[in-house]
Amino acid sequence: MQIKNLLIYVLLFTTLLSCSKSGNFVLTGKVNGLRKGILYLQKVEDTVLVNLDSVVIDGDPEFELYADLKEPQVVYLTLEKVDASDYDDRILIFAEPGEMTLNTSLKNFQSQVAITGSENQLKLEEYNKVLRRFNDENLNLIKKSFEVRKDENEDSIIFYDQKIQNLIKRKYLYTVNFAMNNKDYEIAPYLAVSEIFDANVKYLDTIYKSLEPKVRRSKYGKVLKDYIEERENTNIEDQTMTKTISETDSIEE
Repeated sequence: MQIKNLLIYVLLFTTLLSCSKSGNFVLTGKVNGLRKGILYLQKVEDTVLVNLDSVVIDGDPEFELYADLKEPQVVYLTLEKVDASDYDDRILIFAEPGEMTLNTSLKNFQSQVAITGSENQLKLEEYNKVLRRFNDENLNLIKKSFEVRKDENEDSIIFYDQKIQNLIKRKYLYTVNFAMNNKDYEIAPYLAVSEIFDANVKYLDTIYKSLEPKVRRSKYGKVLKDYIEERENTNIEDQTMTKTISETDSIEE
């Protein structure tokens, strides 16, 4: 316990020394109910989470974190509680240079979060709202599929397997359409590489070609371009996802 308290005081001292922290991105907010802990602002770099900034919470639940962001990109607010050995909670944020605000609670760190200050974040929340309905429906179908398998009802097994595949198809088509309808936001290529990376490469290419020039040049636009080229060069398609969105399925222009 003494060692942990010492570490906290060291981090607090470091934070005080760096009170002149600055950057073109600032995240302010409050974690209601949090009295002691450490908040980290992080990003993924070469598949590893790296810290951009951190602040020790000791009584005051309000925080202020800084970073230099060249462009809109995904970052994370991660909470490490004093009485825990590792990270307890992590919130994904589609950050944009400028000021953003994040308010949440300790009890419902991820589910009660409210984030403002980013157009891409608003688009992400809009997408996730619909995606949650897909996920809820998928869970119900999986439950029913499990039940009919216990009864060894072959016709029902086939029926629910088809329902699950159709739901996956609808989810993928929704994501493609959402990306294309938001082609002037960095969220579009991000969703392509994070949500439907195993879709037929022609649909990924359709998304990429629809992007506005500035979005093509963005971090996720470049990632999508490189990924499409890699898939085309290997000439290997994931057969499951190729069938999930077939040639007969249409996407909205």
